[in-house]
Amino acid sequence: MSKILLFFGLTWLLGNPFLAIIVLLVVIYVLERRFIGLSPSLVKPLRRRGSISKWRKQLEMSPHDVSAKSELARLLIESGKHAQARDILRGIEEQMEHSAEYWSDLGACELALGRPEEGEQAMKRALLISPKVKYGQPYLKLAEALAKTEPNRAIDYLQQFKDVNSSSCEAYYRLGTIYESLGKSAEAAEAYKECRQLYRTLPKYMKRHERKWALRASLRGRA
Repeated sequence: MSKILLFFGLTWLLGNPFLAIIVLLVVIYVLERRFIGLSPSLVKPLRRRGSISKWRKQLEMSPHDVSAKSELARLLIESGKHAQARDILRGIEEQMEHSAEYWSDLGACELALGRPEEGEQAMKRALLISPKVKYGQPYLKLAEALAKTEPNRAIDYLQQFKDVNSSSCEAYYRLGTIYESLGKSAEAAEAYKECRQLYRTLPKYMKRHERKWALRASLRGRA
């Protein structure tokens, strides 16, 4: 009802119903991004593209800048350009062999490029250096990669992710989806329930990031 009233109010104010629809959609999008976060960001890819351009220019001036290469590879991974990122990372392996973040990024590339053995090896090396690297993200990446082919191992990695990041609603949600894929409906329902319960106990500053996983768990639990 409030959206209808807002629409008519915008139409009266702007004098154009089509413009009112556009403004209303923008308002809904901004509110959704602010309070839920399920929809993709429209600004982040533009900022990332600008950062990629900046680091490429930096490397044109300083071709041996390892920090610039690491940052560029990270941005390329976020952009889904895993082959380019892996080529960059392979070129700095000697300098970064003791970096857990380096091996985690390389593992993410290998997994995304359909090389699970190489990806798992790199991720394990990252976790050997620092078990809490990137808040346990290597465990989550490995679980995602193995979910369809080796679900039991995926569950083991998710359990380890939960141990490292006990405040992660995402871990419980993904655990539920894997249980669903195995036909274990009771275990899936319990995982979704734990996800919702965890969300309710989180402090306000953490709920913004975890809200989308709790919402997805609620939707799955009712399916």
